[in-house]
Amino acid sequence: MVFRGTIVDAPDFDPTADGESLYNAMKGMGSDKDAILDLVTSRSNAQRQEVISAYKCSFGKDLIDDLKYELTGKFERLIVSLMRTPAYHDAKEIHDALQGAGTNERCLMEVLVSRNNQQIRDMVAAYRDSYGSDMEEDVIGDTSGHFKKMLIVLLQGTREESGVVNADLVDQDAQDLFAAGEEQWGTDEAKFIMILGNRSVTHLRMVFDAYEKIAEVSIEDSIKSELSGDFERLMLSVVQCIRSVPMFFARRLYMSMKGLGTADDTLIRIMICRSEIDMLDIRECFRLRYEKSLYNMIKEDTSGDYKRTLLNLCGGDDDLAGEFFPEAAQIAYKMWELSAMTKIQLKPTLRPASSCDPSADAQALRKAMKGFGTDEDAIIDIIAQRSNAQRQEIRQTFKSLLGRDLMKDLKSELSKNLERVIIALMLTPAEFDAKMMQKAMEGAGTDEHALIEILVTRTNEEIQAMNVAYKHGYKKSLEDAIRSDTSGHFCRILVSLVQGAREDGPVDDERANADAQELADACIAESDDMEMKFMSILCTRSFPHLRKVFQEFVRCSNKDIEQIIKKEMSGDVRNAFFAIVRSVKNQPSYFADRLYKAMKGLGTDDRALIRILVSRSEIDLFNIRKEFKETQDASLHEFIQGDTSGDYRKTMLMLCGGED
Repeated sequence: MVFRGTIVDAPDFDPTADGESLYNAMKGMGSDKDAILDLVTSRSNAQRQEVISAYKCSFGKDLIDDLKYELTGKFERLIVSLMRTPAYHDAKEIHDALQGAGTNERCLMEVLVSRNNQQIRDMVAAYRDSYGSDMEEDVIGDTSGHFKKMLIVLLQGTREESGVVNADLVDQDAQDLFAAGEEQWGTDEAKFIMILGNRSVTHLRMVFDAYEKIAEVSIEDSIKSELSGDFERLMLSVVQCIRSVPMFFARRLYMSMKGLGTADDTLIRIMICRSEIDMLDIRECFRLRYEKSLYNMIKEDTSGDYKRTLLNLCGGDDDLAGEFFPEAAQIAYKMWELSAMTKIQLKPTLRPASSCDPSADAQALRKAMKGFGTDEDAIIDIIAQRSNAQRQEIRQTFKSLLGRDLMKDLKSELSKNLERVIIALMLTPAEFDAKMMQKAMEGAGTDEHALIEILVTRTNEEIQAMNVAYKHGYKKSLEDAIRSDTSGHFCRILVSLVQGAREDGPVDDERANADAQELADACIAESDDMEMKFMSILCTRSFPHLRKVFQEFVRCSNKDIEQIIKKEMSGDVRNAFFAIVRSVKNQPSYFADRLYKAMKGLGTDDRALIRILVSRSEIDLFNIRKEFKETQDASLHEFIQGDTSGDYRKTMLMLCGGED
């Protein structure tokens, strides 16, 4: 195994001298924290153990006890944890995860899915030595169900480690997983546990590729649709580690620092346990996935001596558009390959009502709005539980039966965000998109993000229908409106997209390679030439073709297309190209990110929230929900529940379709 850590053995190491330096740093009034952190973070764990022994020999005292006495808070936890051996540190993390009123399931998952057989066996022995009990028995006593069974399998430390792969067994395992999940009603969890808990890493990577060919969905998507709760999260963690341990930890680090507050236990645990193994690769994967360096995120999210120590373990900042390390380049290439192979089965949250009677619905809506006061519940229960096609029938029937305009009646009876979402639901998709484009351009400012989101994510047919609806509703062409409200390269990008003429059809490998090379060559050209070349390819080629282009771009340039856009471009042009790349890679994930941005922090972008939930509820909102849960570690339902209120909240939660 090639270690790519940021902490290595210090040259000219003298444990006795180090022990004396630490003693001097702690004697007298106060402590020299700089001296402590600089010394501890510049020695390997094996060297730290020698320092502990030398300290006791020289001063007759326990170094860890002295550090606990002299230091405080998160800094003390970090330094003391660095002084433990990896096995005893892991044992303590598992013990702490099982103690108290609640169980820290995420810690159990992280440790057990990411350690190799020897590390698990050493950890189990250290646990018994430290706590006088059996780790397996404690896990059994604190967990349940299939989640418990998979943890026990992982605790055995018996995953196959042979590099030899049996091709017949690969095909058989892929077929067995398919039969256990996608092919049958219900799921055979035991089959998932047996295969994912025991087969070798090399074998499972081949199984996942074979599975996608059989099921036409990734193993991750199958797990998300077939499993639930902690068991689902555990099996996804196993798959993520099989694909790439550094990427798994990059995601865990990001989740520990995003949003308000920091999960310091997770941050400390990962920075310590990976600092001598693969921190360099984790840094690259972090930069690849989140378009910012791990170093800068730690710098922004922590403070004081605690921050300095973590940054020492991180080992340095990464130039955003620098070349990948070999591991990260391979991961980036593989990510695009997986994106190209996976056929996402789009799932809506809103389907046609099975027994829709337009006449009865029209009369019920009239009754809900007639007389003093309005029955908002009745309105919501009808409109939010009918498909758009059914709503159009109700709209027409309302006028035929009652001689009234349903839209006008709804506008007069409802108000604020409830009115906005109900009216949005009553419009046809083309009318709604046209209205959202108009709203994005009217008034003093322009909502460029809305323009980008709509034009990047709609099909040619949807864009063409929107053009017709816009011309009918606003008496001018959408292209003319865009030209009058935007300028420069951004205007040209939007005009290109609004034609609704993106190519269709299968991937042309030879042309994709040529496009990738053109993009790579454009990266060293003048800024204007670069943006025009990117526009000529990103705005016209089909999404399947672009996936192959972006994959080959990694091979041509040893860079990822997202990082190049982020580094070399700016403003609305950057945002537009970035949205195209994100949509090509995983459109539900792009929408999940847009929803998160609409609700994070103070205030809610209700227009964006309504626009996405209404427009995607009959297409892929279920997929978006799953991506939201995976990236934010909280459900879309929870976010909407906490960010909205009243009848508006009720409507949005009905569109959301459920809790994950």
